[in-house]
Formats: sequence, structure tokens, C-alpha cells
Amino acid sequence: MHSKIHDFVAIGIGPFNLGLACLAAPLPGMDGVFLDKAEGFNWHPGMLLDSATLQTPFLADLVTLADPTSRFSFLNYLKTTGRIYGFYIKEDFFMMRHEYNQYCQWVAAQLPALRWQRYVERVSHEDGVYAVHCVHTRSGEREVYRGRHLVLGTGTVPWLPACCHDVADRVGHSASYLADKAELQQKRSITIIGSGQSAAEIYYDLLQDIEHHGYRLNWFTRSPRFFPLEYSKLTLEMTSPEYIDYFHRLPMARRDELMQQQKGLYKGINLSLINAIYDTLYNKRLLGEVDSRLMTNTALQSCRYDEASGSFRLGLYQQEQDASFELDSEALVLATGYRYREPAFLQPIAARIRRDARGRFEVGRNYSIDHAGSEIFVQNAELHSHGLATPDLGMACYRNAWLIRAISGVEHYPIEQRIAFQQFAAPLQAASVPERLSA
Repeated sequence: MHSKIHDFVAIGIGPFNLGLACLAAPLPGMDGVFLDKAEGFNWHPGMLLDSATLQTPFLADLVTLADPTSRFSFLNYLKTTGRIYGFYIKEDFFMMRHEYNQYCQWVAAQLPALRWQRYVERVSHEDGVYAVHCVHTRSGEREVYRGRHLVLGTGTVPWLPACCHDVADRVGHSASYLADKAELQQKRSITIIGSGQSAAEIYYDLLQDIEHHGYRLNWFTRSPRFFPLEYSKLTLEMTSPEYIDYFHRLPMARRDELMQQQKGLYKGINLSLINAIYDTLYNKRLLGEVDSRLMTNTALQSCRYDEASGSFRLGLYQQEQDASFELDSEALVLATGYRYREPAFLQPIAARIRRDARGRFEVGRNYSIDHAGSEIFVQNAELHSHGLATPDLGMACYRNAWLIRAISGVEHYPIEQRIAFQQFAAPLQAASVPERLSA
């Protein structure tokens, strides 16, 4: 057991907790340790396509929006690696996904507080301190890290529709696309299910070689259309402190309803990619028909695998027509996103955690989930309570500034309270009395 008591123990080292490590590192007297079972940092390796970019500008790096002077900034990474002029000449605010991964790996190599290859088995609470019991995945050595606070950054996991659970070992998910790609391209038919950026990127990637491999390529989404990511400036204000405040104060049922309506605001497809898909289809058709089918308003309702034919039988439903049909496909790729899964290691401290009426974490405005509202904090597990800013890389610095203030009691990084031009909530006076606007 490590006898030292840290200010906090953070579990999971994705971009959000990595950003927290960067911002905590230079603070005198603030001591945290970060644990992850992985060998090292590697962000969504299954989707590191050569042409893929982030959907947020480079200013949404690990630190800049909290501390533009940080040595862990993306611009400092470019300068240090001799690529800052190349990025300047490129004149593109959006870094490549490969580039973002390399940047995060560069940062991780400089942070001694990170502990890789630590699999957390359980967390207990003893004498006012949280004890995180873990095992080193290589040596098998058992360790205990102790802290006055916990930060949960274990992230989300690939989600499969219920109808695919029985064939989970045969279907592919976007999370493993690059590892599966060579095998996929040996099939006579490939079907992609999903509506967001990952589905579009996979379709576009497989479309490039469709005539060389001779497969049929299908893409089905239950969305009414192939929604572009809503990126207008006033819509972007919905990832603002004011909107988080507004959303957090709404009743739970209204928040849940809004999240269903707002999916297109954070799960849409880059408009440039939609246009590139269309242009590619157009150019390929000049040389002959393209063996591809794209359909919206179409939900996957059933899925079974036939050993004899070596293919999936998919039951599909066209929602606007109220029409069902079946399709055979040798390969199935589910770009159905990710969901938060509460880690089992929290079970020993379950009584310390607040729950809402649906059994989810009841997340306070300061991202706490414990009854005291000051001990256990979450990263990217509060979509239902804080809204669409939750998974946004651009708001990670803002959340980490909150966490550092909550843990240390000091606002080391100024926390913006108002950045939006628009107002989200009705005026405080009676709703029946219209607000007078001065000229």
C-alpha cells in the first residue's frame, strides 16, 4: 500500500483526465495520481483514418482554453516538434485525428503523475480517505492508492443494439474498424449501421476501393436524413457556461427529452465529408454504376447470422413508409456510438453516491456525485445532467477548471460565467408579464 494520501486519485486517462493532469501539474501543493489499465495513451485507434480530422478547432486542446500559456498546449507541441510553420501554412483550424493522438502522447510522456498498466479492482472508503485497489497488469503486483477525492474518467464503451447481442462476437464496431478493415474488404457485401461521423468516415473509406474489391456497400441510418453537424455560431453557444447552468436546472424529464432532440447538434457529420461522399459517388458513377445503397429513415430491428451462407440476415424497417424488409450481408459494421457504463469497482462505495430517479449518477453543478457534493467527480458521465457540452473537447478545460477549484478550494484558472450573447432562460419576473426591452 502507498502510504501517501493524494489530494485526488483519478481513474482513467483519456483526453479529459489527461487535460486535468496537465492543468494540475504546475500548481504548488496540488497532488494527484492518474491510473489506467492501458499500456499508454492511444485515442480511438480503430478510427485513426488518414483523412479524419477532429470536429473541434485546435484551440480545444488539453489546456489552452484554461491556460493559454501552458507548456502543454498544441501550439507548443508544434513548435517543439518543428511543425508550427507547416500548420500555419496549412491554414486549417482542425487538426488531424492522428495528429491529436500524437500530441496527447507527447503530453503524456511528460507527466510523472500518470500510472499506466493499473487495473482498478475496487474502491473503498476508509478513515475519510478513498482507497483505490488495483493490480499491475504486467507484474501482477497489487497496489493501493489513497486520495481525499476521486475523479472518474473511465469514459464510454462501444454500444450495440439489443438485436445484435446474440451475434456480438461476429459483428464489427467502429471502435475496431481499422483492425477489421482488411477482413471486411474480403467480403462480398458490407453493411454499415449508424448516423454520425464514424459511420460516414467508414462508408467514405470503404467507398474508395469498392470497384477494386467488388463488394456491395450499404449504409442505413434511422435518422430522417444524413444530418450535417450543426456548427453555426449561435448554436455553438449551447456549449457555454450559461447553457450548462440553464440545462442543469431543468427537470430531469425535460432534460431527457431535450437530449433526444439535440442529438444532431453533437452527433452530426462534417458537411465537408458529406460533400466528399457525394462527389466520390458522382465521379465513380461516370465509370459505371456504383454497387452501393444509402437509406435514411431505416432502423435495424433484427439480426441473425446464418452459418450455411456465412452472412447476416438483417431485419430493417423503413419508418416513414411503415414497411419492413430483409437484407443479407456478409459483413456488418455498427457505428452505433458509445454509452457510459458505470464501473464495477464503485460497488463498495455505492452508498456514498447520489442517484436520480432513473438510477443514474445525480451529478451536481460542480460535477460531483457524492452526497457531500465535494468528494467524487465525473468526467464525461453527465450528458443527462449537463447536456451536450459533456463530450465536447472544447469544454474540457472549463470542466477541469471547476474540478481543480472544487478539489483545491482555489480558483487557479478563471472560470468563465458568461460567454453567450443569447439568453436561455425566461426572465425572473412572472411569465405572464412580458419583459420590456430598452431601445
